[in-house]
Amino acid sequence: MSRLLRILFCAFFTLCLLAPGASAADIPATVKKMQAAYAAMQSFRADFTQELLQRESGMTEKRQGVLLFRKPLFVRWESVAPHPELLMVTDREIWNYLPDEELAYRYSRALAEDSRSLIQVITGQSALSRDFDVESAQSEEDGKLIHLLLYPKEPTTELTEAQLWLDPATSLIRRAMVMDFYGNTNTIELKNLKEQES
Repeated sequence: MSRLLRILFCAFFTLCLLAPGASAADIPATVKKMQAAYAAMQSFRADFTQELLQRESGMTEKRQGVLLFRKPLFVRWESVAPHPELLMVTDREIWNYLPDEELAYRYSRALAEDSRSLIQVITGQSALSRDFDVESAQSEEDGKLIHLLLYPKEPTTELTEAQLWLDPATSLIRRAMVMDFYGNTNTIELKNLKEQES
């Protein structure tokens, strides 16, 4: 399985919206607000940057590209730099294409259908309160973004902790970080997220 596919479908985390300084009692209401924002969109486009940090070696890999999403779960995740790579979730399967290597891999669509998968979370389709305990992690460095700390109710080696930064004006994700059992992190930032015409 390619590295991109492992990153997208083995790392689990979730999204929710919490006003700065709000109490834990506000979490269910803010989750509903975030889910309503995504429920109102049938499709969207966003630019992304991704940073993968290997804790043991200290090596960092950076990527950038474009994410396209259409309901119920059609995804085009295209990295354009530093190396092109294309991941597509169709109605029947998942394709991962590596142009530099002239290779294409096909996987079962079931990898994307778990509510906790990264792709479901990034596209706002995840079942939130079921899978995570959520706390506020707000600090001065976050500026206007809302910073959350998430602990999976059932941790895996791929996910022991996640952090989210959300836009309080839109209830949509701006940045997310997932940490695995070994302390490696995967940070994704979404920019220019816009609803697309169906």
